[in-house]
Amino acid sequence: MAFRSQSLANPVTQPFAEKITDDPITHKTAHSTVTCVYQTHIAGFWRKVTVLWSRNLMNHSLTIMVTNLEGDFLYTCKIDLKPWHFWSKKGYKSFDVEGNHVDVYWDLRSAKFSGGPEPCADFYVAIVSDEEVVLLLGDYKKKAYKRTKSRPALVEATLFYKKENVFAKKSFSTRAKFDDRKKEHDIVVESSTTGPKDPEMWVSIDGIVMIHVRNLQWKFRGNQTVVVDKQPVQVFWDVHDWLFNSPGTGHGLFIFKPGLAEESDAEGSVNGDSDTSTGSRYYSTRSCTTAAEFCLYLYAWKLE
Repeated sequence: MAFRSQSLANPVTQPFAEKITDDPITHKTAHSTVTCVYQTHIAGFWRKVTVLWSRNLMNHSLTIMVTNLEGDFLYTCKIDLKPWHFWSKKGYKSFDVEGNHVDVYWDLRSAKFSGGPEPCADFYVAIVSDEEVVLLLGDYKKKAYKRTKSRPALVEATLFYKKENVFAKKSFSTRAKFDDRKKEHDIVVESSTTGPKDPEMWVSIDGIVMIHVRNLQWKFRGNQTVVVDKQPVQVFWDVHDWLFNSPGTGHGLFIFKPGLAEESDAEGSVNGDSDTSTGSRYYSTRSCTTAAEFCLYLYAWKLE
């Protein structure tokens, strides 16, 4: 299989990405990030909203960037989530998108985390345009609607892909929904690349081992389709750097994409009808399913 990790970077997220050097990574230098890219309707047009959760030993932040579908920059804001900045964990900002008023509200005072920079419970982040909550993150939905005094959007935001940098010695975990109508799944990648035995790797979803790769030194790149909640999910991996680079200087890349291979589209593609007769670039999210679009990219960095 022709599989090259360096070709998978999305140019839209590059200004957001934190630079990771070739120097060995330790617990002190590890910089965990979770990047999610959504399509949502803001100020009369479909836009891309990139949400970046970022944390290292000294900093923890949330950054939101709004662009048009062509990738042209429109707005960005950064929110510090450091423990001693408690006052900044609830607030709002107003900004203009091409002359239209937009608000972003957040409440992260009680947010719970499961080891990564992205909260897993007890929070909300809401973007409001034209009195509609066009993007809502978190489980405090009632609190978000009450505070924003806005109604739910007629068309919900679509998550295109999630990209995560995870740092650990042997076990790398993340969470993802392969279908908006179903539950979120726990994903764990475990490996044994040192010791007297041949290197091995396991990929588990919700505690069930879906993929077990023996003789990893010969099978460091590959792909396999598994079934999760009666839905096929393609899993790709490239762990060449784990085995053949200096410890702490290379990552393993794992891609999880719902659907069968022949149904897959390119990452970040936008399907739908475009009405250019009025100058409006309207792309219908109703003409494509979230499952067909979504991809999870897990960058697993081994610590020494």
